[in-house]
Amino acid sequence: MTEVEMANDAGAASGSKQERLPITVSKPTPYTFDLGYLMVNDPNPLELPQGEPLNSSLKATARDGAQSLLNQLLTTCEIKSSVQDGVLLSLPAPATMLPRHKPLPTPKPPTKWELFARKKGIGKYNTKPGAALADKERRKKLVYDEASGEWVPRWGYKGKNKAEDDQWLVEVPEKDWKKEEDAAAKGSSIRGMSRTERKDRIKRNERKMRSNDRRAKKGGA
Repeated sequence: MTEVEMANDAGAASGSKQERLPITVSKPTPYTFDLGYLMVNDPNPLELPQGEPLNSSLKATARDGAQSLLNQLLTTCEIKSSVQDGVLLSLPAPATMLPRHKPLPTPKPPTKWELFARKKGIGKYNTKPGAALADKERRKKLVYDEASGEWVPRWGYKGKNKAEDDQWLVEVPEKDWKKEEDAAAKGSSIRGMSRTERKDRIKRNERKMRSNDRRAKKGGA
């Protein structure tokens, strides 16, 4: 490559670099901002110069709006910097009232049970001292069932732990694969083993209760 060609290539490379646009934006009518929504409103009419591509004019207008929004954010919002989070801006509360696509949801009417509980002061409607703590302890024994939309017991009668008994497909954890293999060798399944183990636990608990009752009677005698 000759020196002339190298000079031409260097000149073409420098000419291809995009010119850095100014940071300040001047408009006949100032912009209005709603920084809470990161919104900028340009009241100036859109001018499209003759002979220029439409996309170029639109991009230039959008660029001016984005640059003005950044300038407003950096000059009016509180800026915090940390090593973990980097640079953060604290945005103000939104000021523009946005229309809703759908109306506000109407509150659901109380159920018969809620009306009865409110009348009798049951559960969360109980105003006696310590009632809130007792209700909190009761809630620990319940779990929300998304299918029915109700709070159900975690264990016991109609408990959430029995939900898998009615499922046609149950995921077996990796730690229980050995149990599944043993159950398959006996012509059963891990689901059947779980039912059997639960019944065995119930029987053991009943035996312990009877044993405790006999021990209590002997001690009282």
